[in-house]
Amino acid sequence: MAGKSLTLSGLAPAAAIILALLLLSPEICTGHDYRDALKKSILFFEGQRSGKLPPDQRLKWRRDSGLRDGSSAGVDLTGGYYDAGDNVKFGFPMAFTTTMMSWSVIDFGKTMGPELENAVKAIKWGTDYLLKATAIPSVLFVQVGDAYSDHNCWERPEDMDTLRTVYKVDKDHPGSEVAGETAAALAAASIVFAKRDSAYSKRLLDRAARVFAFANKYRGAYSDSLRQAVCPFYCNFNGYEDELLWGAAWLHKASKKRVYRLYIVKNKEILRAGDTIHEFGWDNKHAGINVLISKMVLMGKADYFQSFKQNADEFICSLLPGISHPQVEYSLGGLLVKSGGSNMQHVTSLSFLLLTYSNYLSHAKKVVPCGQFTASPALLRQVAKRQVDYILGDNPMKMSYMVGYGSRFPQRIHHRGSSVPSVVDHPARIGCKEGSRYFLSPNPNPNLLIGAVVGGPNVTDDFPDSRPYFQLTEPTTYINAPLLGLLSYFSAHA
Repeated sequence: MAGKSLTLSGLAPAAAIILALLLLSPEICTGHDYRDALKKSILFFEGQRSGKLPPDQRLKWRRDSGLRDGSSAGVDLTGGYYDAGDNVKFGFPMAFTTTMMSWSVIDFGKTMGPELENAVKAIKWGTDYLLKATAIPSVLFVQVGDAYSDHNCWERPEDMDTLRTVYKVDKDHPGSEVAGETAAALAAASIVFAKRDSAYSKRLLDRAARVFAFANKYRGAYSDSLRQAVCPFYCNFNGYEDELLWGAAWLHKASKKRVYRLYIVKNKEILRAGDTIHEFGWDNKHAGINVLISKMVLMGKADYFQSFKQNADEFICSLLPGISHPQVEYSLGGLLVKSGGSNMQHVTSLSFLLLTYSNYLSHAKKVVPCGQFTASPALLRQVAKRQVDYILGDNPMKMSYMVGYGSRFPQRIHHRGSSVPSVVDHPARIGCKEGSRYFLSPNPNPNLLIGAVVGGPNVTDDFPDSRPYFQLTEPTTYINAPLLGLLSYFSAHA
């Protein structure tokens, strides 16, 4: 363990061995082309686009889709992203995706090189839609498409004839979690565009403030207001309190306004800032809040936020191999594992926070106290890098979990557009049930969704490359979004 700053004394022997193996294994693996992986991880978002595709669309097998979205409600809700392998536009995960792409650019954009422009375009595709969804004051359109109708069909988005029902939250049917996340996304993106397009940046920030005020004034969960539509797909199991703090944190970062700082300080106990900090994703923002706010503490600018740094330190310790929280496991192959489906969403989001916090610590020349020992920034980066390398091929299956990266990757991902012949190759319409034969086919998908990272294996490290295993073979936008920052960093610091 020479060169590692983690002291292993006090750990059980088995835990110490696992930790050592996890940290040392990347050093004996062949290097990865993180720059190529970054390029592909951004390209993936073009395959998830809904609406009228632009002339510079690079994934040519996709065509326009959802061109009447919103018309049933008398509004324009074209554009945005399909969240995963279906054709529904879910606002909650789309907003989180946009927040994480923006955070990736804010913290790691300087090392993205020529891919920075493409990352910014991917963010704008999301924010342009979120501006449409928030155009009416005190109303937020949160979903387009009936998920049950959509999931009953296997058809490419260009052929959609399923119900494109529009769902919204308003004063009488609140949705503080989805509104809070939307405010966070708009505020974070306003930072991205501050020096690129000041007028657009101001529009995003002004809208973020308005949406946050709505979320805070009319409190309630969209999982209650719209239960039949959003559950069990993106049902909020964690409450809306974390999204209110998350939205306020991003508005504070973007605007520097005292009102948001006072809001955070006043509400940190009421809104449970320290809850369940060993998790981070579209449903649970607690760990992200604490890491984001801790940057100011580590810079010596915000002692009044000291409790957030303490929470962030506890979170970091809860992820480290050998001493992790009971709800965080590591497979024998070295993969971070949490219960539930689509495990890679946890891998990328938690690794992003490890890397981000390590950078904040490095600048402040600090370490993380974890009981009897300390964890250095270098250690946090090594744990995060191990996860990225696992995704890219350093795993027991010897395969990349990113489509199009490496010599061996998933061929039968759970994705309608990828698995059904494209409009280019099959111009005639393929109906709702006609597509079932492609879902059940043992053949590889005809259209490569380059850059898509699938849900991936669980604690066994096994992976069945088969569409019906959707929890393992379905890609999502929120798996890829944190990867932009991770791959950007390691492309410059491999």
